[in-house]
Amino acid sequence: MRALVVERPAPAAGHPLHPADLPTPDPGPGEILLRVAACAVCRTDLQIAEGDVAARRLPIVPGHQVTGIVEAVGAGVDQWKPGDRAGVAWLGDSCGHCEFCRTGRENLCPDARFTGWDRDGGYAEAMTARADFALRLPESFTDLEAAPLLCGGIIGYRALKISGIQPGARLGLYGFGASASLAIQVAVHWGCEVYVVTRSEHEQRRARELGAAWAGGYDEVPPVPLQAAVTFAPAGSVVVAALRALERGGTVAINAIHLDRIPEFPYDLLWWERSIRSVANFTRQDAREFLALAAEIPIRTAVESLPLEEGNTALQRLEAGRVEGAFVLLPPGSPVR
Repeated sequence: MRALVVERPAPAAGHPLHPADLPTPDPGPGEILLRVAACAVCRTDLQIAEGDVAARRLPIVPGHQVTGIVEAVGAGVDQWKPGDRAGVAWLGDSCGHCEFCRTGRENLCPDARFTGWDRDGGYAEAMTARADFALRLPESFTDLEAAPLLCGGIIGYRALKISGIQPGARLGLYGFGASASLAIQVAVHWGCEVYVVTRSEHEQRRARELGAAWAGGYDEVPPVPLQAAVTFAPAGSVVVAALRALERGGTVAINAIHLDRIPEFPYDLLWWERSIRSVANFTRQDAREFLALAAEIPIRTAVESLPLEEGNTALQRLEAGRVEGAFVLLPPGSPVR
């Protein structure tokens, strides 16, 4: 099968994804074999490819927003059958018996394994996944529409929950890429007043089109105190900017697996029971809740499809900010629908 592989991290301009012919994997016990229809490109893929997020395994096939068709099932799998449509997301495995797994926090499991980081992902014609971690996809979404929901959408939803935002409250979104463009649709559906801070005037306009009450640049302050905020930009300075705009008792949720650094800031910004919380992965329950909500709203996704072979182009353009919504890679012979 054709695949793109990271053999060693390198800048996006240096083409860190290498085309390869790999054996089609066989599903082991408890696994499914998925014929990949589409795989959306995530900033985490870029960070793994460039080395900002340290590799867990090399070589590795990236990609963790995958839609496709079940082609075969391993021993003991009875919830999936060949021909079923399935999605595979970032959380690929957890131990199931540690303190975190037993208390509904499998996203914090010390033995969790992640798609495209520990396990080969969807930048390929086929991949295997644990059957009990694969996801049912709403039929109302095509493969292209569903793929970006499987990380940017789910993790954005969890970030909203971690922020503690309540229906009708004032929410700040800092950065407005693929994940934020999905999170705002959930927040607007909940009746929140949404204030978006992002560098791009084009993204500011899109935020207003999606229901933002206000949108401005990083040199501006939202016109009202925010009761919660979510930061999407991978820069610590943005976290401080969000904290500066926060109402007493509010929370800044950091939706990022990697930040450059958080600069020093005066304690007065944190005083009055403001808080900063990281958002680490998501649970399968988060995924099920979000996919049901996405179909109910329904959420609109903006995608640009590219052949799998143009994965390096997607990473370069993502790094340069030259994408509206999400890139979705299509492998040769994709059964996309």
